[in-house]
Amino acid sequence: MGLLTADKPESQDLCLVEANGSMQAFLDKYINQKTGDIVDQSGKVLGQHNGIHHYTIGQRKGLGIAYREPLYVTGLDPVMNRVIVGTREQAVNSHCTVSRVNWVSISAPDGPIRAQVRIRYRSPAAPVTVIPLAKSRVRLEFDEPQFSITPGQGAVWYDGDLVLGGGIIDRN
Repeated sequence: MGLLTADKPESQDLCLVEANGSMQAFLDKYINQKTGDIVDQSGKVLGQHNGIHHYTIGQRKGLGIAYREPLYVTGLDPVMNRVIVGTREQAVNSHCTVSRVNWVSISAPDGPIRAQVRIRYRSPAAPVTVIPLAKSRVRLEFDEPQFSITPGQGAVWYDGDLVLGGGIIDRN
């Protein structure tokens, strides 16, 4: 159709970030840096951060912590201003709760259904049991634990190519 951007590589970043040099520089322009603790799963302080807005659940690089094995961000605690880290084993979960659910091609089921779910962009679909809850929520129970289930991200469940429904991950 003669579109100028037809051959442009796909981008997953915000176009306005490029003018600031990096996502970190962009965020620092609008969010005050507030130092805090980086803690393990038990609450032991392992290091310091200069703003939890610089971290993403599942992140491994850039933590600035020397540890006997690789650590990953497993949680962000804005109330206590803490970044919570753990081992890869601690960064997986077998379930999560999804809110603001929309049923796309079927009516809301009365009981559990089997499906495949994607919990992040371009992730492979994972077998799951979708259990309806009250107030437009579901519980996803994965056949195999999933890495880096991130509150605030979308979850979409399918039957083959048919989208059954989706919503926003609110906790794992």
